Amino acid sequence: MQLIKMNRCLRFLTAFLTALVYGFCLTLANPAYGAQGYWEVVRLPSPDTPIDITFSDIDPNHGWIVGTNASLLETTDGGKTWRARALDLGETNYRFVSVSFWGKEGWIVGKPALLLHTEDGGKSWSRIGLSSKLPGDPALIKALGDGIAEMATDIGAIYRTEDRAQTWHALVTQAVGTVRNLFRNPDGRYIAVSAKGNFYSTWKPGDAAWVQHNRNSSRRVNNMGYTPDGRIWMLNRGGQLQFTNSSSTEDWGKPISPKSAEGYGLLDLAFQDQDHIWVAAGSSHLLYSEDGGKTWQRDASSVSAGSNFYRIYFFDSDRGFILGNAGVLLRYVPSA
Repeated sequence: MQLIKMNRCLRFLTAFLTALVYGFCLTLANPAYGAQGYWEVVRLPSPDTPIDITFSDIDPNHGWIVGTNASLLETTDGGKTWRARALDLGETNYRFVSVSFWGKEGWIVGKPALLLHTEDGGKSWSRIGLSSKLPGDPALIKALGDGIAEMATDIGAIYRTEDRAQTWHALVTQAVGTVRNLFRNPDGRYIAVSAKGNFYSTWKPGDAAWVQHNRNSSRRVNNMGYTPDGRIWMLNRGGQLQFTNSSSTEDWGKPISPKSAEGYGLLDLAFQDQDHIWVAAGSSHLLYSEDGGKTWQRDASSVSAGSNFYRIYFFDSDRGFILGNAGVLLRYVPSA
């Protein structure tokens, strides 16, 4: 009887240790983001630097990347593989900076001043002329409906079309000056960080002009944007980040300086969901938070792509992408 009890205990202990080791191995296999997923490097067909990425709102597997040297890449498998699309734009070396789709209608803007338009899901593209008096070069384009789009320039001019770019009307009476980053929230609000990072400006629909704000610390601003619940986030030089407690630009919380960010520039931030946040940094560094930004960790997956990660996107909680220089793209892979 004692031998039977001992054998049962040994079987229980063996099963317990097996489950413990298995769980530990799973954690090591998917070390990024609390074992909920990991980042993989996606091979792109060209070494051109990707600058913007978007996916169709009617087919989540159909997406596009734009970048330097007029590069346009397309995927039909959710971003696992990409193929180059050739465009005949002459000899000018264009830099595509923003792409956006609504249904089968898509828009691309670039520098020098360039606007491309498609109505067949990207099969063919036409060039739309822009006025020589356009203040600045296009920096952002957002498709908002059938024939409707907003375009902002690198000095803060904002225009809207509702007739497929036949006419445009200005939304602000004056530009804000040269900007280093421009962020548009889905509700139509904008944040623009000045070229030197010494101040930032905000604009919302209905305002006649941008409202300028001084930064709230001695550290210059690298980038800014809006959280899913309408607050504001800010990345400062020296590895510091901040959030407002509300939608007010005067209601800033206490600055956060993660130890894992020391010595690395924080370049972009994106919410995977309300609690899980990712920050892209220089030298292939990634930080993540699982508690809405209260505490931070360095991504332990040790992804080494030899690149600065400067743009990070989540189209939903399971679809994330990170853009880096020299043709680097990372894709978030959720755990099965």
